[in-house]
Amino acid sequence: MLRKVGHLGIAVKNIEQTLAVLANLFEVPLPPITDVTEKKIKVAVLTLDGLSLEFLEDYSEAGPFKQMVAQRGNAVHHFCVEVQDIDQAIESLTSRGIAMRDAAPKVGVRGKRIAFIDSAALDGLAVELSEP
Repeated sequence: MLRKVGHLGIAVKNIEQTLAVLANLFEVPLPPITDVTEKKIKVAVLTLDGLSLEFLEDYSEAGPFKQMVAQRGNAVHHFCVEVQDIDQAIESLTSRGIAMRDAAPKVGVRGKRIAFIDSAALDGLAVELSEP
């Protein structure tokens, strides 16, 4: 069911500035930034030696990433676990008593089918399931 850690989701105040510093730090090209206007989120993925870092800038008035950054500054929001079949993964987890925030998959900001485990199950740790 669980394949591998897909990425770390990092909420940031200014995606352009953050990526510029990291690209310089790691001497890698700047990744493209996608503006998901319907969700008011900018997203970019920087891959370093197989580890994908998903940067998320929320430019809405009071979205969850914006609130988190206002309270904590740039910070890891979640980690993502890739699953081959998200419907089967949700069914398997719920049958074992693991609560889901998303009872059914939804389309995430990068166009993949995703679902989050209820963070209360892990004392506040956000875990996203995603199809590859």
